[in-house]
Amino acid sequence: MKRRWWIDVLLVVALVAVVAVSFLLGRQSGDGEFAGTDATVSQVIEDEGHQPWFQPFFEPGSAELESGLFALQAGLGGVVLGYCIGRLHGRRRREAEPPVAREPSPSSRAG
Repeated sequence: MKRRWWIDVLLVVALVAVVAVSFLLGRQSGDGEFAGTDATVSQVIEDEGHQPWFQPFFEPGSAELESGLFALQAGLGGVVLGYCIGRLHGRRRREAEPPVAREPSPSSRAG
């Protein structure tokens, strides 16, 4: 099935539109920076007078360390996911192949 070139162009235009809209919406949020939903929601909840039940047992000293730990976590998760997908792919490939009949070795014929 031959793919038309205009489908690729439409996909690129849609991608650019999504990125542009996200930046425009981020600018309208007030502070001009993207804030994570966890931080935003926890701030709103604390402003309403609710207290957190638990405190984190480890808080990174800087934003760089926090993003580095997050990247490490994402990398390890990617390795584990890739390993699992590779194992499943290999298992399906082995199950799909017909069994190969082995010829007897020369030493077993002589006996």
